[in-house]
Amino acid sequence: MRFGVHIPTCIEGMMYPVPFARPEDILPTAVLAEKVGFDSVWGNDHMTTQRYVQQEWPEPPNFYEPLITFTYVAARTERIKLATGIIVLPMRNMPVLAKQVATLDQLSGGRVILGVGTGAYREEYEALFPDARGAKRGEIVDEGMRALRQLFTERTASFRGRHVRFEDVECFPKPRQTPLPMYAGGNHPEVRRRAGELGQGWMPAVLSPEEIKRGVDDVQRAAAKAGRDGAAIDIAPQFACSIGRTHDEAITRFKASQLYKHLESLKKSTLKEQHGGFEQRNLIGSPAEICERIRVYQQAGVTTCSGLLFVANTVPEMQEAIELFGRDVIPNFR
Repeated sequence: MRFGVHIPTCIEGMMYPVPFARPEDILPTAVLAEKVGFDSVWGNDHMTTQRYVQQEWPEPPNFYEPLITFTYVAARTERIKLATGIIVLPMRNMPVLAKQVATLDQLSGGRVILGVGTGAYREEYEALFPDARGAKRGEIVDEGMRALRQLFTERTASFRGRHVRFEDVECFPKPRQTPLPMYAGGNHPEVRRRAGELGQGWMPAVLSPEEIKRGVDDVQRAAAKAGRDGAAIDIAPQFACSIGRTHDEAITRFKASQLYKHLESLKKSTLKEQHGGFEQRNLIGSPAEICERIRVYQQAGVTTCSGLLFVANTVPEMQEAIELFGRDVIPNFR
C-alpha cells in the first residue's frame, strides 16, 4: 500500500479556509511528507474562483499552479513522487502540457504521476472558453490522453481529433519514465473505462469499499477489452482524512472543518450519485481505526491512498495530522 498527501496548491475556499497557505508553507509540508514516509505529494488544478466560493468568502482564494509548484518541490526533495490530482485537461493545451510535464519528469529524476480529468466545475471551463459551452469535456479528456501519449513517445506527433489538433510537433525532451504514468481521475463510469483503456491508474474520490470493488471490476473489464493487463493498473482513490487520538476527537474535527463543508457542496456534482454518510467513504478515526479501514480498502483492491486531504483549518494543524499519520499509520503497511 502506498500513501499520498495533498499539499496546498488549489485548495483554499473549497477544502480549506481563505486564507490558508502562504507560499512559504508549501515546501515545508512536502518535505515533512517525505520525511515521515509518504510516497507521493498531490496537487489539484483550478484557474478561477468557483461561484459558490465567491459567495462564501469575501476575499478570493490563492490557487498555486500545480506543475510550477512541483518544480519548486522537486528541487528540495529526493524520492517523493509528484502527482497531479487532477490536471483539468479541457483547460489545457496538449503540446504545452506535454512539454511542461516532460520537463518536470526530467528535472525531478522521473517522479511525475499525471492525474487527469474533466474537473468538478464546468463553470470554470466555461469561464476560460465561453465559446465552447456545448463541448463535451469527457471527449476532450479522451482525446487529450491519447494526444499526450503520442507527444510523450513519438518523434513527430500529429493529432486530428474533434477537440484536440496539432501537426508535426517534436516534443523533446521526452519524459524520463517510460511510460509516464497517467491516471484517470473521477467517479463516472466513463472514467473507469478511460483508466482501463488508456491509463496506468484510476483515481476516484470518496467512495466506499463496495463502490471501489465494483469500480475495479469495471476498470479491469475495460483493460481486458483493450488488450491490457488490468492487474497492473494502480487503484488510487482519494479520501478526506480526519485522524485524532480518539474516535470522538476525529469526528469533532471533521465536522468542524471547511473540508466537510466542501464535501457537502460536491453532493450536487462530483458526489451526486453517492448515498450514505462520509464516514463510510473516508478515513476518520484514531490511528488504529484508520489502519483497520485501510485494510478493508486493500481487500477491495486499493493499492494507493492518493492525495489524502487531511482535515485542518490551519497549516500547522495539517502538518500535525500528516506527522501523526506517518508515525502511527504508514509503518503498519510497510
